Amino acid sequence: MSPGLIVLVLSLLLGLQPLATDLYLPALPALTAGFGAPMPQAQLTLTALLLAFGLSQLVWGPLSDRFGRRPVLLLGMAAFVAASVGSSFAPSMEHLIAWRAVQGMAMGAGVMCARAIVRDLYAPTEGARIMSKGLTGLGVIACASAPLGGLLSDLFGWRVALLALAVFGAVTLAVLAWRFEETLPKKNPQALQPLTLLRTWGQIARHPTFIAFALLATTSYGGLFTFLAASSFVFIQVLGLSKTAYGLVMMSMSLSYIGGTLACRRLLLRFGVRRTVAIAGVFTLTGGTAMGVMALMGVQNLWAIMVPFYLFMMGHGVHQPCGQSGSVGPFPQAAGAASALSGFMMMIVAFAMGGWLGKSLAAIGEGSGTVLPLTNGIWLWSVLIAGTAWTLVQRHGEAQAPLVRTTSEPTP
Repeated sequence: MSPGLIVLVLSLLLGLQPLATDLYLPALPALTAGFGAPMPQAQLTLTALLLAFGLSQLVWGPLSDRFGRRPVLLLGMAAFVAASVGSSFAPSMEHLIAWRAVQGMAMGAGVMCARAIVRDLYAPTEGARIMSKGLTGLGVIACASAPLGGLLSDLFGWRVALLALAVFGAVTLAVLAWRFEETLPKKNPQALQPLTLLRTWGQIARHPTFIAFALLATTSYGGLFTFLAASSFVFIQVLGLSKTAYGLVMMSMSLSYIGGTLACRRLLLRFGVRRTVAIAGVFTLTGGTAMGVMALMGVQNLWAIMVPFYLFMMGHGVHQPCGQSGSVGPFPQAAGAASALSGFMMMIVAFAMGGWLGKSLAAIGEGSGTVLPLTNGIWLWSVLIAGTAWTLVQRHGEAQAPLVRTTSEPTP
């Protein structure tokens, strides 16, 4: 496969996640009102997707180490298309939550395999650069997702917005079936044996390089998820934006993220992974702190939130490629398992944050909302991200010798 095709495949697979969240966010208040559902139940349409997404990776990862990336991707994308169609025709909020959970399970195959593919084909430092290219593609998809979701929701209703996910999934499935070739050099016949699997996960979870980079990716995603879960309610119901205007705000956020991924590639060439992550930590903490302080001082408007968040997203554009590629770097023979464990950590944090936000945002549904759950949450995550970038990554950011070994030589 050509490098351009690999970046395209990575962009499509990694883009599943922002598409499944950003595209439906402008319609979330409308579908909540349409079903007459309470705020915590509405949040479950997002958190159920992400919890299923995280848990499923613990299954998809070992399956891909055993049978290869291609069959897992084809199965996962076919399920994603079916779940997207089911979501768009859901007759109740309970049915929608169930279909979104299935959608999250299917999405796990694509995003997990994307991280594993990078490790299959590239050494860790080069992998961070390739991952940043794939995440630039993710940013482009995210730019289009929220405005498209807002436009479709305004013109045709939320069901059509969710149906667009099925179209994207079908296109991705076609590309994979037509052009994608297997990247796993050697399949591991023992990858699914329970004792071997538990031992592998234990060794991965204890590896200091994995801990450093997985925590970096997890805390960075925690900040992004806080914004995704709360922003539609804050901007539409508290600050009074239309769904289309909210979509444009989300597009501007994605543009700042793309800028971060482009800067990441330049910084990596000049400074290496650890110093690049440390520099990005300055942007993260500055943005999160400025947003939090202004909100506490009573400055609660669109730009008081978005200008600092642009800084946060530029840092996010560095932390995610470095964190995701760095967490699988030490494990060439268990990249699927390492990718799965890293993804699971991110989604568990997102699920917990979603539960807290559902309760904190309940006042918005009653007409007395505030921006503080959003701003305080991002401020907290910015502190955790910078702390991880400046301590654990600096101490353990260079990949050590892999700890994971198989008891017999894997066979093709």
